[in-house]
Amino acid sequence: MNTRAETLARAAQLRAAFEAAGALPVETPILQPAETLLDLYGEEIRARAYVTTDALRGEQMLRPDFTVPVVEMHMAHGAEPARYTYSGEVFRRQEHDPDRANEYVQVGYEVFDRANPAAADAEVFALFAQAVAPLNLRAATGDIGILMAAVRGLNTSDARKAALLRHIWRPRRFRALLERYAGRLDLSARRAELLDGTLDCDAPLIGKRTQTEIDARVARLRADAEEPPLSGAEVDLLDALLNVRETVPYALPQLRDIAVDLPSIGAAVDGLAARADALATRGVDVDALPFEASFGRTSMEYYDGFVFGFFSAQRADLPAVATGGRYDALTRRLGNGAEIPAVGGVLRPGLMLDLEAQA
Repeated sequence: MNTRAETLARAAQLRAAFEAAGALPVETPILQPAETLLDLYGEEIRARAYVTTDALRGEQMLRPDFTVPVVEMHMAHGAEPARYTYSGEVFRRQEHDPDRANEYVQVGYEVFDRANPAAADAEVFALFAQAVAPLNLRAATGDIGILMAAVRGLNTSDARKAALLRHIWRPRRFRALLERYAGRLDLSARRAELLDGTLDCDAPLIGKRTQTEIDARVARLRADAEEPPLSGAEVDLLDALLNVRETVPYALPQLRDIAVDLPSIGAAVDGLAARADALATRGVDVDALPFEASFGRTSMEYYDGFVFGFFSAQRADLPAVATGGRYDALTRRLGNGAEIPAVGGVLRPGLMLDLEAQA
């Protein structure tokens, strides 16, 4: 087991390499306002973060990651284009696996540049690939943007599309919604009673939702029940998309075939092709680079485009040594009307040292 001093020393080396690539070093407070994170991710973030209350500042969280505060900082007063690097502790609650660290050091690199998103994606991936090259890690890549484009192109209501987009990062819930919208799930007796207005419930009104909010929710459920079912053909196309798992040169023709019947993904697939060219220009062996259309769906929910990770092939029990991706929509959410394409990633120097010691 490496010491904290060794981890911090490796973090400093990684950060220095990112500075040499043109990044400005930045710091963010360890204690973050909970309001922003709760607004972005809802109450579920509480299960993954340490929350406390300050008499003057309200709810606060120990920093669960760096990206959100760095985006807030950049959108408030950053120049364009911009590159940032940082290092420090992040904190994640672990309620099910005592062997996973609840505090560890991250080193990150973030790019805010609207000139050429494909080139920026390739820049970030190539820098991280170079940083972990001695460890012989397994790379994984994907593109959440292709799945999001597919959902937006479905022939269904905006409300259903919004629900599916909200649950892209929860694969089981996403699948359950698809099955329901396609009419493939049997309606429970209680739900049927709720929808047809025959449910007799005299339970007391408890919790935070008002009767008006409950009535509005029921009205939305009844309106949704009147929607025609999602076609089986569209569900099959989504399944085909999610099952694409190949190296990039073989994934592209599969995705283009799907795009013939699901044209909404065409621009996103073109983006993948442009990224592949930019990666090749950076010296990445694209012919051997894996692509999984479903990769990244259990990560933090701000990724909306290119996603990547590096994993130990010998230690499948370990989390990713490095992860990253594109999060354009996050800059819109935090930009008060402004936005800028952004991509970045993080490394875990402690895991890097552990793997080096076991080599």
